[in-house]
Amino acid sequence: MLLEVLVGCIVGLLILAGVAVMMGPNLMSSIRGLRNLRRPVKVPSVFQSQQREASPPGLNAKTQRVVVAAARLSSWLRAHGHEELSREVRSAAARLTSNEPAGLYALQNSLRKVRALNTEESSQQRLKALSTELRTAVQDRFEQLELLPFKRP
Repeated sequence: MLLEVLVGCIVGLLILAGVAVMMGPNLMSSIRGLRNLRRPVKVPSVFQSQQREASPPGLNAKTQRVVVAAARLSSWLRAHGHEELSREVRSAAARLTSNEPAGLYALQNSLRKVRALNTEESSQQRLKALSTELRTAVQDRFEQLELLPFKRP
């Protein structure tokens, strides 16, 4: 009985060695491929950002830029306690997918309210940078759709 188990193990090792010889240089890449098959789902680590700035597929590139900038500004406003204004920016950005000109005008109105917002000095710079990013993205898309009532200098 013990002899049969020993012979079986040796035969198994010889078969594995034969397969390894046949695979040749591709052996390491095959092993990596087998590792990836075991865990196909990527688990986010503690240090990875949980935010995803995804825009709906099928939107114009400049419209996607507007949606991403609006999402950044909205999340900053929500984090700093301006829930109502954050909700208004998010709903205006969501309106872009159904009625783009109306969404752009709503974002422009929201930006006017953001400009009038009073915050402390340290966070004022970040708010200004985010609102400027959104404002330029909105103006670019306005120009592309030929909706602007004014021309840039």
